[in-house]
Amino acid sequence: MRRWLGPDEIPRDWGRSVVTVGVFDGVHRGHQTILRRAAEHARRLGLPVVVVTFDPHPDSVVRGGAAPAALTSGERKAALLEEHGADAVCVLPFTRELASLSAEEFVQRVLVDRLHTAAVVVGEDFRFGHKAAGDVETLVTLGEKYDFTAEGVRRVAGADTITSTLIRGLVAEGDVAGALEELGRPHRVEGVVVHGAARGRELLGFPTANLDLPPGTAVPADGVYAGRLLPVGPDEDGSCWPAAVSVGTNPTFEGDRRTVEAYALDRDDLDLYGRHMAVDLLHHIRPMLRFDSVGELIEAMARDVARTRELLIGE
Repeated sequence: MRRWLGPDEIPRDWGRSVVTVGVFDGVHRGHQTILRRAAEHARRLGLPVVVVTFDPHPDSVVRGGAAPAALTSGERKAALLEEHGADAVCVLPFTRELASLSAEEFVQRVLVDRLHTAAVVVGEDFRFGHKAAGDVETLVTLGEKYDFTAEGVRRVAGADTITSTLIRGLVAEGDVAGALEELGRPHRVEGVVVHGAARGRELLGFPTANLDLPPGTAVPADGVYAGRLLPVGPDEDGSCWPAAVSVGTNPTFEGDRRTVEAYALDRDDLDLYGRHMAVDLLHHIRPMLRFDSVGELIEAMARDVARTRELLIGE
């Protein structure tokens, strides 16, 4: 899949495209519906699907302050977009200059001049341009002027309408099963395995991989989870281990730094330091607790491992 950072990286001889535009954080089931519809247009027209997305999150520029917690890293998002039908991804650096473009200026500079858009597929509530003045109707009108079609895809509806904001809330509450339902796959956190206090291996008997997560990652509420530990990126070798996952500050040891640590069931022979690893979170087991003794903590961890085994082995 082709990846471009900004419109200037799009080849000058790039032909016509079917384009979808959005943040696509999480690439959840709603996003997947849009991508499927874009792919249908692309097959009919014999054209590639191009996803136009943004970095940083537009809210951090338009509203100021920190961006919303990220459900997916940039690399993970690109991989998921490819998995769901994208042939190319163009990441637009979201700046105040970009935010100041009118709806028509955005369409002309990005969709028309660079991507030679034949069809645009977006969510039905899509907004764009300065002060979010443009919507699907605006796209339809501009399409008539610039020779492309535009379609707004209806949201996927369930008990709640699927949005990245909804999923961030589920993750923040520790409802990883709910997040899985809305994403269509487990919520994942990933980072390089770093050295921790080594209590898991030397004191507790459960050696853990301590992940150094990128700032701004959507991390679930403190607690213990059942999940899977797997290598990603250049270190990927197809391995995947059921894992008991601890999220929190290790209150039994009066810790003050929040960590994500994963114990691969029955594996005390893994040397993962320095490797880029991911944890897929599947089930919430219990909240994070402070125990009065190390012995009580070890007993609780043994129960957590047994529950993880019960939930995951044979899935």
